[in-house]
Amino acid sequence: MHTTDPAVTRVAVLAGGRSSEREISFSSGNAVAAALKEYGYGTVDLIDPAEDGAFVRLAQGAYDVAFIALHGEGGEDGTIQGALEWLGLPYTGPGVIASACAADKEVSKLIYRRAGVPTSPDVVLTKGEDYQVDEILAAVGPECFVKPAVNGSSFGVTPASNADELRAALDIAFSYDDKVLVEKRVRGTEITVGVLGNSDPQALPIVEINPGDHAGFYDLKVKYEDPELHHVIPARLEPDVYARAQQLACAAHRALGCTGLSRSDFIVSPEDGPVILETNTIPGMTAASLYPDEARHAGIEFPELCHRLVELAFERSEQ
Repeated sequence: MHTTDPAVTRVAVLAGGRSSEREISFSSGNAVAAALKEYGYGTVDLIDPAEDGAFVRLAQGAYDVAFIALHGEGGEDGTIQGALEWLGLPYTGPGVIASACAADKEVSKLIYRRAGVPTSPDVVLTKGEDYQVDEILAAVGPECFVKPAVNGSSFGVTPASNADELRAALDIAFSYDDKVLVEKRVRGTEITVGVLGNSDPQALPIVEINPGDHAGFYDLKVKYEDPELHHVIPARLEPDVYARAQQLACAAHRALGCTGLSRSDFIVSPEDGPVILETNTIPGMTAASLYPDEARHAGIEFPELCHRLVELAFERSEQ
């Protein structure tokens, strides 16, 4: 792996942006910037790509690498990655195609299925087209989740268990995106599995997510509460199921073409084992975030994790 000298490496931490996750992105970006400075990086600047002149600063050659802490549209969908490729600036996390495919839940599920990663039944709807609620429920079952096809951090995600709830959930999801996924609700243990690495990715310790009585699923409120209230590490799974989930997370990482890091979410069904929900290519990097929590339990403290991601960015750019 490429080895940098942090003292002379100039890092632009990209945070903010124009998505619905702008404020969450700033939380991640500020945490990353502080961690890199703690590790010993001499130049660490937080840059908001939504601000005038941001790309001029990046294009002027003042930085050696960009650390992407942008969540949602414009950050996780390959857009910023394409701009950085054009500028010739190495960046953390997956590349353009992997990011774009992972961001679209319809596309990613097609890739998972081809790679043999179990998924749940779904129906994809496009805004403005006719649909029959009864036909959707017949296809996915009486309990489902309705999700914007391209979004993140649980924005616009709503459970439904009857026709009226489904109609309301579709209205909410379509307010976020023109394409919506209606997915069978798989009952079981919710887990998330981080993956770290480029050509030889390794799974991190699995987090079991306990949403408590608040919502019954890992919604926005639960995501940003004290992780000790909701994270169980290591997940309470049978050894063979635990190993299978880690294997599937690495398989999803490879199938999408991810580099650097990813974090895949699963439901472990008593009947079917781990069933994948989605892969996050720029997982949260706040004190309450899952990915840093997993790394910490693998013996990788947050400043070291951020440094490793910078190293992996340089390694990828040199291949």
